[in-house]
Amino acid sequence: MSGLIEDYGLIGDLQTAALVGRDGSVDWLCLPRFDSPSCFAALLGDDRHGSWRLAPVEGGQCESRAYRAGTLVLETFWRTPGGTAKVIDFMPQRGRAPHLIRIVEGLSGTVDMRSELRLRFNYGRTAPWVRRTGHHRVAVAGPDSAWLRVSPGVHTYGSDGCTRSDVTVEAGRRVPFVLTWQPSHLSTSHRTDPEAALRSTAERWQDWVAGFRYEGDHADAVLRSLITLKALAYQPTGGIVAAPTTSLPERIGGVRNWDYRFCWLRDSSMTLSALLRGGFREEAAAWRQWLLRAIAGDPGDLRSLYGVAGERHLPETHADWFPGYEGSGPVRLGNAAVGQFQLDVYGEVVDTLHLALRAGIPMERQVWAFLRRLLTHLEGHWHEPDEGLWEVRGGRRHFVHSKVMSWVAADRAVRMAEATGLPAPVERWRALRDAIHADVCANGYDARRGVFVQHYGGRALDAATLFIVKTGFLPPDDPRVARTVEAVRDELDLHGFVRRYTCPDGVPGAEGAFLACSFWLADALAALGREDEARALFARVLASANDLGLLPEEWDPLAARHLGNTPQAFTHVALVNTAFTLSRCPSYGGHGTMEPGTSRA
Repeated sequence: MSGLIEDYGLIGDLQTAALVGRDGSVDWLCLPRFDSPSCFAALLGDDRHGSWRLAPVEGGQCESRAYRAGTLVLETFWRTPGGTAKVIDFMPQRGRAPHLIRIVEGLSGTVDMRSELRLRFNYGRTAPWVRRTGHHRVAVAGPDSAWLRVSPGVHTYGSDGCTRSDVTVEAGRRVPFVLTWQPSHLSTSHRTDPEAALRSTAERWQDWVAGFRYEGDHADAVLRSLITLKALAYQPTGGIVAAPTTSLPERIGGVRNWDYRFCWLRDSSMTLSALLRGGFREEAAAWRQWLLRAIAGDPGDLRSLYGVAGERHLPETHADWFPGYEGSGPVRLGNAAVGQFQLDVYGEVVDTLHLALRAGIPMERQVWAFLRRLLTHLEGHWHEPDEGLWEVRGGRRHFVHSKVMSWVAADRAVRMAEATGLPAPVERWRALRDAIHADVCANGYDARRGVFVQHYGGRALDAATLFIVKTGFLPPDDPRVARTVEAVRDELDLHGFVRRYTCPDGVPGAEGAFLACSFWLADALAALGREDEARALFARVLASANDLGLLPEEWDPLAARHLGNTPQAFTHVALVNTAFTLSRCPSYGGHGTMEPGTSRA
């Protein structure tokens, strides 16, 4: 069976990612891309759905584990009665083929280690035909093949659909295992030197983190979050996935299980904002090119999410052959939100373009032309209801957050026009900005309670209304802001964390606390001058990370367990931005250049 969600560490090669448990088992890996069918999927079932365990023969969980400083190289340490050993897990940034490399190193005494490889292609449904070729084991099924290379002297044999390898290591001995994927029609495997690949992988990560720019508390957590966000970027195109997993539940045994292995404009925009704040500009330029390719064409056909190469057809199906994580079904492949209208993405995209401009990335004329087309479309549609930030499945509404983000799109467009002097209907954009602002203040505000609500005509609260201060829509000293922040803190509290909202959304069942919302509340408290409360909340959320500094989408504060897909870009972005807020770096706000402004109504 799979471990706890927080038991897993992440490794990846900037095109896909694997989850490695504390028991030494790789229980999730899709090849060759984040959104490809899995070859290891025990995470959603058991070993029959594919896994690769490498651990001492007597089993159990590791004594400790950690990433090498500034890298995505994972080191897991084992102590046995006979001695100690470690396993080094990593995926080198890709050349011609993806490799998953695991190196066993003896540290003291002698340790009997065992590798148990169960490849199951096509989301756990297809057991491959395995044959021996020299020191290789070659597994083939349909379009997929995987080659396992082991050192001479390592006893490797097949048993019950599993390829086992036994080796005894003493102090100083290192034994590599290399798994390579490639299309099955290729007759030979691309080989790599595992030790050279390890050196290169570590050096490339360390070279990247040399650009890290942050001065404040919790620098290790901020850097680990930025490395995690970088690991969720699909290097060939610049697209950024929301998470590398699918269907990890928002409540154990519940049905809120979604596929997050795609590029949400919202999530990737926020991710870019965090990377830029941390000092990393290359990703912003790559993402901007991905964006232009993905949404080329009619701005009215803008999707909220895309495939990593810009695909638009992502139908949602149920994988009923999986029991689901701890019985949480259905397991979903694809995401029906691709067909939703989510008005807020216009604001996220335009704000990220604004941030890139402020970071010194020139505004190219084709990008400006694209932005003008977006604003023209927004002018004609901002007043329409949508499914909103939370992708509700209970019908469209006039969500306050969506309207606020429409205001952000107009506001940032005006700022960019003023900063660059590029041709634009600036007065029309200012009028649009003012019209949206007045509409939100008139219809999104409950005068009886003195707070902004989730949607027009409703009374329910929504943590996303915290963006009213985060974006500069209203200044923090506006009494409407203070009352809204107070109400969110009190009424959406879940044992010291924050829920998204409490009203029905078209999906049955409850969920845990949404970690990004807890960070947003810390931002808002800081903006209101309540810094001690903000720091206490930030520390509380930070403490929910696992031992490797990874955070999921949600948290169960009673069971003290991770919930939802992991690691979650949305959460790590919020961590980075709140850390910058609390460090009193130049710009306040948790979302790109969103700073408290002076707008009032």
